[in-house]
Amino acid sequence: MNQPMLFLLLLLAIGFIAKNQSIMFAVGLLIVMRIIGLDEKVFSTVQSKGINWGVTIITIAVLAPIATGEIGFKELFDALKTPYAWIALASGMFVALIAKNGLTLLANDPHITTALVLGTVIAVSLFKGVAVGPLIGAGIAYMAMKVFEFFQ
Repeated sequence: MNQPMLFLLLLLAIGFIAKNQSIMFAVGLLIVMRIIGLDEKVFSTVQSKGINWGVTIITIAVLAPIATGEIGFKELFDALKTPYAWIALASGMFVALIAKNGLTLLANDPHITTALVLGTVIAVSLFKGVAVGPLIGAGIAYMAMKVFEFFQ
């Protein structure tokens, strides 16, 4: 039993205790891939492209109501008549800009990924968070680091 497998088993236990199916599924899949020997071939690809795949899947889920006709131009224009829609619009833009800096941070400081992943796992497994955190977390960390550097 090596360190990565022990770490994965610990995460699986945390997911089980917290009854978090996303963590249990993700960790279980990684364990199976390691056991059957796919880790050498698959992990580097998932690590390098997985965030982009995840963002694409989330984007598809968000756009699906447009594709089904559930949301159309009428709903869009009706929504933009409310202050909450303008708040949501500004928030979406702000988060996308934060995430852009997160990608920069993850590319330039990969060791930061460890802390971000741990924070995401804790939030998902213990506080019922959603695992979109690493990219946004990296963006927030990037902003906080820039503020910290400014005051040093």
